[in-house]
Amino acid sequence: MLQLNLEKLQMKAGAIELGEAKISGSTPTRNGVNKGVSILDFILRLLAFVGTLGSAIAMGTTNETLPFFTQSIRFRAEYDDLPTFTFFVVANAIVSAYLILSLPFSIFHIVRSSAQKTRILLVFFDTAMLALLTAGASASAAIVYLAHKGNAKVNWFAICQQFNSFCERTSGSLIGSFSAVALFVLITLLSGLALSRC
Repeated sequence: MLQLNLEKLQMKAGAIELGEAKISGSTPTRNGVNKGVSILDFILRLLAFVGTLGSAIAMGTTNETLPFFTQSIRFRAEYDDLPTFTFFVVANAIVSAYLILSLPFSIFHIVRSSAQKTRILLVFFDTAMLALLTAGASASAAIVYLAHKGNAKVNWFAICQQFNSFCERTSGSLIGSFSAVALFVLITLLSGLALSRC
């Protein structure tokens, strides 16, 4: 009996050296923190979805027509006149679809706070979507800047003095997209925090 207790004690000591022993009472705290992180992750995903979908819709429906001297000749500005804005709409639409498809995983993480493999998968795809969204928003921001300010060195004139409504809508759609970029950064950091606590 004494020898059996001694063997158990040695096994526990070996487990502690290897870092395998669980400290009593720490698992519920970690699961509680991970559950809170998972709930916040779900809320941030919903907010990012609203931002990206709103940006895609705002940019995709942007157009303005200006009459010239006569009614038969008109100048028209649409988002698809510039490939950068088309890329912006497509990137935001892809990220919106991804966010909707990732919500079941986020709900799964609320229920099972200790899930690791699905969190790693989401971190991978979240990072890819962050890169896509950042590329679309940054490229469009450069075009919107040129539309507002122009570039005298290369004879690119600012068009926002004539197409005021068009420029306001494109500028507004950038706000939602860059907000979603910031939310994606927070989502990725939260996923990393949750993984470190599993």
